[in-house]
Amino acid sequence: MNFTGKTCVITGGANGIGRCIVEKFAAAGANVAFIDVDSAGGRKLAKKIGSGAFFMNGDIARERTLTKFATRVIDRFGSVDYLVNNAMVSKRGIFSGCSYDDFLYVQRLGVVAPYMLASLFLDAFGKDAAIVNISSARAYMSQPDTESYSAAKGGINALTHALAASLAGQVRVNAISPGWIDTAAFSGDNAQPSQHSKADSKQHPAGRVGTPEDIAALTLFLCSPQAGFITGQDFIVDGGMTRQMIYHDDHGWSFDPDPGF
Repeated sequence: MNFTGKTCVITGGANGIGRCIVEKFAAAGANVAFIDVDSAGGRKLAKKIGSGAFFMNGDIARERTLTKFATRVIDRFGSVDYLVNNAMVSKRGIFSGCSYDDFLYVQRLGVVAPYMLASLFLDAFGKDAAIVNISSARAYMSQPDTESYSAAKGGINALTHALAASLAGQVRVNAISPGWIDTAAFSGDNAQPSQHSKADSKQHPAGRVGTPEDIAALTLFLCSPQAGFITGQDFIVDGGMTRQMIYHDDHGWSFDPDPGF
């Protein structure tokens, strides 16, 4: 895909899935503007990409940071063609002492920031603009003690279809919900993918654990003209895990009702 002359904004772009998306858009010719709390990682990536990259260090859970970032992006590039809301953390949940402030912080980062950036860039979006929200399969299923993260991912999915309706005719808005994605190869210098057990890989109907490239490829597609008839959707990219029915002693699965905690 060719994105020459386009500008893509990515949050949480210094490592992991976000870094992969930054690199893939840059390789396709786009200008990339990204923000992250990892100052060293972000600056190193921007230097690697060159003049088409703009990096700002900051925490997008803070309104002042969002406003400053949006202003600097518009001043630098004039318009925005694609916004990829990727930044996220977990403060765990009810068994880990996730406090009122902890829970609100995760919602500000995972739901409020994407909304605010869409609002701040509203008059700067170019023709055929697109927003892609990186959600999670945890919007649909959970493990214990994940309330802060799961709630935010459920929120970003709802925000996706709400924005798609509000911005109809101006900006297409879609979400991607990854499952298990091994981000090791995009974390730090000279990093390599993790080694996975046979069970880790074969439990996925696709036969392997996911990679950041799997998510980046769909992100670029959803921003491209080929996806011009797609908006308001969430795409689960989890190797088929959420489509499996799992019962004790069925097809090799087993459950320990007393795990010892």
